Amino acid sequence: MSLVRKFATVGGATLGSRLFGFARETMMAAALGTGPMADVFYAAFRFPNLFRRLFAEGAFNAAFVPLFSKEIETNGVDGARRFSEEVFGVLFSVLMLITIAMELAMPWLVDWIIAPGFADDPEKSALTVRLAAVMFPYLMCMSLTAMMSGMLNSLHYFFAAAIAPVFLNIVMIAALGYAWWSGADALLTAWYLSWSVLVAGVLQLSVVYFGVRHAGIRIGFRRPRMTPNVKRLLVLAVPAAITGGVTQINQVIGQAIASTKDGAIAALQYADRIYQLPLGVVGVAVGVVLLPELSRALKGGHMKEAAGIQNRSLEFVLFLTLPAAVGLWILSEPIIRVLYERGAFSAENSAVVASILAVYGIGLPGFVLIKALQPGFYAREDTRTPMRFTIVSVVVNSVLAIALFPILAEQGIATAEATAGWINATLLFSTLLWRGDLPWEWALLRRTLLLLVSAGVMGAALVYALPYAAPWLAPEVSLLQQVAALACLLAFAMLVYFPVAFVIGGADSGMIRRNLKRKPPKV
Repeated sequence: MSLVRKFATVGGATLGSRLFGFARETMMAAALGTGPMADVFYAAFRFPNLFRRLFAEGAFNAAFVPLFSKEIETNGVDGARRFSEEVFGVLFSVLMLITIAMELAMPWLVDWIIAPGFADDPEKSALTVRLAAVMFPYLMCMSLTAMMSGMLNSLHYFFAAAIAPVFLNIVMIAALGYAWWSGADALLTAWYLSWSVLVAGVLQLSVVYFGVRHAGIRIGFRRPRMTPNVKRLLVLAVPAAITGGVTQINQVIGQAIASTKDGAIAALQYADRIYQLPLGVVGVAVGVVLLPELSRALKGGHMKEAAGIQNRSLEFVLFLTLPAAVGLWILSEPIIRVLYERGAFSAENSAVVASILAVYGIGLPGFVLIKALQPGFYAREDTRTPMRFTIVSVVVNSVLAIALFPILAEQGIATAEATAGWINATLLFSTLLWRGDLPWEWALLRRTLLLLVSAGVMGAALVYALPYAAPWLAPEVSLLQQVAALACLLAFAMLVYFPVAFVIGGADSGMIRRNLKRKPPKV
C-alpha cells in the first residue's frame, strides 16, 4: 500500500470519527450551550484527556512503535509479542497506581490545576470533582488502546486503530439522545455524558484488542519486570509523553485561565472541535502512518527513501492545510452559526466561538506540521529534542495567554496556542534541516509559495462569494438551506483552489499518481 493510500485509510477513518464528533458537539451545544454545566463537563473531561495524550498517544506513538518495529525486524513476530507482553504488564500496573492516586487527589487537582476559577463556587467545583472521578479511569482504557494501536500500525493494520475513536462519539451521542428523550435537565445530562465516556473507553479497548488478535498476536499478562527493553521504552517515553501532549498541556493552561470567565471554557471547546477536523484527518493520519514508515526505512538503511517520505509528507500536509486555514478564517462565523446556533446556543455565543475559530485557523498548518515533523526525531529514537521544544512552546503559550486574556478574552488564549504551535513547528523543522535529517528541497519551497498563492486566490473568491450566500445563511432560514449554502461555499472554494494549485505548479498531479501506485520498498 502506498504512502498516500495509507494516509487516506487512516484519514478516512479519522474523518468518520470527527463527523460523529461534530454531531456530538452540535447536540451538546443545543443541550448545554456555553452555560455552567458545559463549563463543568468540559473542565472535568479535559483532565483524563490530558493524561491520555501524555501517557498514551504521545508516549507510545513516539517510543513504542520504533522499538516494536525493531523487534519485528530482529526477532520476528514472536519477539515482538514477548516485548509487547513485557510492556503490557508494566503499563497496566503503572496505570492502576496513577488512577488510584489521581482519584484520591481529585479535589486538590480541580481547585489548583483543572479549574482554579471555580474555587469561588463550591458547588461548581464539587461537581467538577465528581464528574472527573467518573471519567478518569478512561485513561487506563485509552493508554492500553494506544499501545495496541501502535502494534497494529507497525503490522500495517491501520484501520482498526483509526476507527476505534469513533466509539467515543457514538456512545456520547447515544447518551445525549437518551437525555433528550427522557427530558433530563443539564445536570443529569452531564452525568449521562460522564458515564458514557467510561463505557466508550472499554469499547475502544475491545476493538483494538480483537484487532491485535486478528493480526495474529495474543497478548498475555506477565508479572511487571524492568527488562532492558522496558527500560529503553521508559527512557524514550517520558520525554515523548510530554511532547505528545503539548496541545493538551497548552489547552489545560488556557482552560485554567479561562475558568475565571463564565462560558469561556465551553466556547474554546466548541471552536476546538471544528479545527480538530482537518487537524485529525491530515495531522493524525500523517503522524500515525509516517512513524512506522520512517522507522522501517531507517532500520533498513534506506536514508534516501526516509528523506523522500518526510518531504512528501510535508508537501501533502501543506497542500491540504493551507486552504483549510484560509477557509476557517473567512467562513468561521457561518460555520459556527450553521453547526451550533440553536437551543441554548445563542447568536452572541456564535460570535465569540467564531472569533476563536478564526485564530485557530491561522494556527492549523503549524499544528499539523508538528505531527509531520516529530516522527523525524522519534524514528531515530530521539525524544528529548522535541520535548525541549515543547517546553519552549508551553512557556510561550503561558506567557501570552496570561498577557492577552485580559485584553482579548477567549481569543487571546487561542492566539497564544496558535503562536506556540508555529514556534514549535519552526524549531522542529530548522533542527531537522541543521542535522541533515531533512534535506533541503528548493522545489518544496517553490511549491509551498505557490500553494500560498493558490490559497490566497481561493480566499479572495470566498470573500467575493460570501455576500451572495449571506441570505441563505441567515438564522431565520431553515437549517437545511443553511447547510446547503455552506456546502456550496465549501465546494466553490475547492473548485477554485485545486485547479489553481495544479495549473500554477503548487501541486504535481504526476507526483500524486506515482505515490498512489508506488509500493514501499522491502526493508
